[in-house]
Amino acid sequence: MLYRFREAQSIEKGHSRLAQRRPYLASQVNTLEEAQRWRRDVIREISQNVSRINDMSLPESQIRDLNDEINKLLRTKNHWERRVLELGGPNYRRIGPKMLDHQGREVPGNRGYKYFGRAKDLPGVREMLEQEANVKPKRTKAELMRHMDATYYGFGNEDDDSELLEYERKITEERINKLRRTHDATLESDSSSDTSSD
Repeated sequence: MLYRFREAQSIEKGHSRLAQRRPYLASQVNTLEEAQRWRRDVIREISQNVSRINDMSLPESQIRDLNDEINKLLRTKNHWERRVLELGGPNYRRIGPKMLDHQGREVPGNRGYKYFGRAKDLPGVREMLEQEANVKPKRTKAELMRHMDATYYGFGNEDDDSELLEYERKITEERINKLRRTHDATLESDSSSDTSSD
């Protein structure tokens, strides 16, 4: 009660101002300092919620709600970082920390929905995270090229292809004979038409 009285007194004297509400859209802010202030405010809220989500007395529904709220705040933080960059500030996405696991690798699913603290232990979430971790990462172009040698490009040993070479020779002979027959037939029809026209 005394706190409220003292706050009202300081507002009347002009020493303190009421706390401002964060703008709904980051594009409504036009100064770099203000955009950085609101970004810091969002980060403070994220850190408070992450510490609250580890509370052992919270029921499952509140853990899910807190995790949803943290993810919403992360999206809001991205909006403020984009606005800071538009106003000429630093690129926090490039210099920001990456989410790493206990082995120092980047966490799978780092771009989308994230799970924090006790939310990782919720039913269904742990199994989903284990499945994401077990998915083999796509091989890079360098890894694929490492396994390509001359046989990939068809420069292998030709001795092993004797059956193929025999088949090709047989098909070639058949096509040549067919062409000769059609050519001979064409010549005969041309010669017969020449003699009849004389």
